[in-house]
Amino acid sequence: MSFKRNHALLIYPQGQGLTKKLIGIGFRLSGESEKNPNIEDTLIAAAIEGMAGDFRVLGILTDWFYLHYERVNVDRLIRALKNENNQRVNAYFAAIGNIFNKDIRYKKLKKIYRGEALNLSLGPGSSFLIKRNGEDERFVGSKLLVANGTLRVRLDDILSPQDLAKIHSDYYYRLLIGPSYRADMVSLFKQNPRLTASELAKQTYGSFATAWGVMKDMSLIQGQW
Repeated sequence: MSFKRNHALLIYPQGQGLTKKLIGIGFRLSGESEKNPNIEDTLIAAAIEGMAGDFRVLGILTDWFYLHYERVNVDRLIRALKNENNQRVNAYFAAIGNIFNKDIRYKKLKKIYRGEALNLSLGPGSSFLIKRNGEDERFVGSKLLVANGTLRVRLDDILSPQDLAKIHSDYYYRLLIGPSYRADMVSLFKQNPRLTASELAKQTYGSFATAWGVMKDMSLIQGQW
């Protein structure tokens, strides 16, 4: 059977399942943590929840990017968003791309949504809030209109890179190698060296060639090739 590369989840987690993943990528929330959840899957799931009206989650998600944007696999994020095709979620990530556009990877993320700017708040009073409170300066000029005070800024609700690297294996290897499929594959191979190249690729959304190369290099290091 030929290898078929995946780019996204079919169904994103919600509720308590999402909370566990959020804690697992460094959100300081009450509850149990899932070990080593996929970073990009969790970011998209949080954005889906947030853009549907949970502004607490969206606020912390935005804070997370300020601390960890350098460790996001933006290529993977874009591929998954194209598969999901949720225009409100895409508008949020286009706004994130605008905030961090000095990083060339995020310039591509800005293009994930090309429509008219969307108002974050739903309902007839949304435009009035912006006129009364002004616009959140982080989102000025982006594809998302956000009134001041809608999203709280609480960076203390997010683990630092040093602390997140202690609990999240993929994040640790992204710090060492860079935010790539290869980093996630090295992390997963270290956890389960019995995986095949196909399994390694599918579980990290990467290519078979990259997975094969990781297995070969790691096996050479361990003297097993």
